[in-house]
Amino acid sequence: MGKKDGNQVFGVIGTGRFGMAVAEELLARGKYVIAIDQDQQRLRPLYETDAEVFVINDISKESLLDTGIQDADTVIVGIGKDVESSILAALNAIELGVKRVICKVISEDHAKILRKIGADIVFPETEIGKRTAIRLCEHLAEDILPLSEEFSIIQIRTPQDLDGKTVKDSKIRERFGISLIAVVKDGKANGSVGPDTVLHANEIMVLSGTNKDLDKFNRAFDY
Repeated sequence: MGKKDGNQVFGVIGTGRFGMAVAEELLARGKYVIAIDQDQQRLRPLYETDAEVFVINDISKESLLDTGIQDADTVIVGIGKDVESSILAALNAIELGVKRVICKVISEDHAKILRKIGADIVFPETEIGKRTAIRLCEHLAEDILPLSEEFSIIQIRTPQDLDGKTVKDSKIRERFGISLIAVVKDGKANGSVGPDTVLHANEIMVLSGTNKDLDKFNRAFDY
């Protein structure tokens, strides 16, 4: 199969709520998607899309080969409760040469096994919960990427109090122990941030640090 028009190819194995959400978002962003499930009903929402859809009876290497999943740049395994099938799908995708395999997991033991075979893991419910809680608490937040239980990267509207100040004058690192890694204006990111960079209230700041320090930054500005 190869790449379609040079586009990235994503495979989604298991199209429950998580897998379907991933597939639909990738399609919305113009990516080429191979969607695989054992249940034809689950795949129905994708029949009228540009996704290549396959119903398979098992997660064997042979069945996956028939779908062309080996040509995917990234495979997302959305199988959750059936841990054995999840691990088998990940293992077979890796052995077929897929460079990156990301798996939905439901427990630490599940995650531990997948990490050992070289897969990346995601706890969907945990990540959604973190993002929701932080965005509810931090009223300036535009988006957040939790990197661990303690550390995050956050996009936040530049506080009015910092408008017109340079990074050096704002003393972000000295006052809060966090790093400004980029600014975003009109959807364009600038990662060349230095001491003389001037901050503007109509920009988004991309900050990294511990959740405690990011919260301290948020609380320092009253809106």
